[in-house]
Amino acid sequence: MAKQVQDCLREWICSRVDEPVVSWIDETTQRISDGDLKQLYLRFGLAARKVPKLDLNPSEDELASAEAVRPGWKPGNWSLLDAVRTLFVLSIPATDEQQYVATLDRLFAAGEVHELVALYQALPLYPFPTAHVNRTGEGIRTNMRSVFCSVAHRNVYPSEQLPEGLWNQMVLKCLFVEASLFPVVGLEERNNVTLSQMLSDYAHERWAARRTVHPELWRCVDIDRYEPAAADLERVLTEGNDVEKQAAALALKDRTSPAAQKLREANPELMAKVNSSEVTWETVYHQLFD
Repeated sequence: MAKQVQDCLREWICSRVDEPVVSWIDETTQRISDGDLKQLYLRFGLAARKVPKLDLNPSEDELASAEAVRPGWKPGNWSLLDAVRTLFVLSIPATDEQQYVATLDRLFAAGEVHELVALYQALPLYPFPTAHVNRTGEGIRTNMRSVFCSVAHRNVYPSEQLPEGLWNQMVLKCLFVEASLFPVVGLEERNNVTLSQMLSDYAHERWAARRTVHPELWRCVDIDRYEPAAADLERVLTEGNDVEKQAAALALKDRTSPAAQKLREANPELMAKVNSSEVTWETVYHQLFD
């Protein structure tokens, strides 16, 4: 996979920069491949002076290529500089897990915000995938919003590798910092009863403090697994604003419990919009964040 990803990145980069920059990038990747880590550390930062400050803006064909070589890889929001830095990191010899992780750790330790974003959003592409869980935890705990979002948004690594506790922490933090859940990969697949209870409890705390509850919270509340949350959804469907009611209805769509069926029957018009896809998590996202 690594070679195919590198080939994709180099093709995209070469189509967007002039020949002197291509030559500098090729020289750099060769020196890194030969084990010259000094040049990696030097040029990882220096790339900001060499590479145009442009969005990568991949085409539909390029996005399809990304998905083909690494399922779940979503570089749609990457910059051109992110692509170059990722190419450099993927050129590090991957013959020894401990050495590879130590090299990455040094890059993370020295990285400024934009460098950290590039490093974290490329997590799905690195060799030795299970070795980067602790590093991902650091990205989740950061107080830098853009860095946190590079882990949580459009990044398949957390859903594939994080243990349940750390996954739940990431989802809850999205709500704390008002980062949308819509770009989080794998929400439905990784949903769990502990998270449903945590989010229900969090909603109760917000209501007790007379504060609003973010509508996307209900996406991860499964009343089939945690039945007490049925009362929460009933409250939202009764007292919430339009977008809150839409979110509660979406949370009921695929549930099979009697409690879910009862709530659907009590809200036929709204459920009809959900079933016809007039209301989706994407439409809720756009109402909240556009």
